[in-house]
Amino acid sequence: MISPAEQDPRVKRTRQMLYAAFMELLAEKGFEAITVADITKRSTLHRATFYGHFTDKFALLEAKIGDDFQEMLDSRLANASNCQEGIRQLILAVCDFFARVSAGCQKHQRQFDPIMETRIKAMVRDFLLKGPLREQGANADTQLRATMASWAICGAAREWTREPQGTTEDLAKAMLPRVVFTLHGE
Repeated sequence: MISPAEQDPRVKRTRQMLYAAFMELLAEKGFEAITVADITKRSTLHRATFYGHFTDKFALLEAKIGDDFQEMLDSRLANASNCQEGIRQLILAVCDFFARVSAGCQKHQRQFDPIMETRIKAMVRDFLLKGPLREQGANADTQLRATMASWAICGAAREWTREPQGTTEDLAKAMLPRVVFTLHGE
């Protein structure tokens, strides 16, 4: 569920300004050299505004990754007509996202990999708990299944991104029964 603050157009606009400034600076001088002062100066926003949205530049990066992945996932899920198709689209979205990031940011990819993977695993896990596993309740077994499936999806997608073996459709077709089994024991 989207919070009221995230629906507010002013919040969206502010976050987009901070994201744009961050991405421009990242292209110019690299993550380590970027400061919050650089981001606020480039975005023409005050430091207090930045800190009202993010605790630091790492939180900004994590939020940017999350928003970008959510946008891709939402686009993919528009094509899902049932639970299994939703899981297939989830697998494809993870593959597409990792491939896009890998292709677009080789220079920074290695340092962002842990942050990106952690964020995407958490989002996949949450998706599974709120979707395919919702009816099973939030017990320890359900949470374990969601965690296992999220790590499997992300791990296979990362490996496929590094050394593609066939298409993403081939990967999704091979993974789908395994993920469904992990989630439901079917």
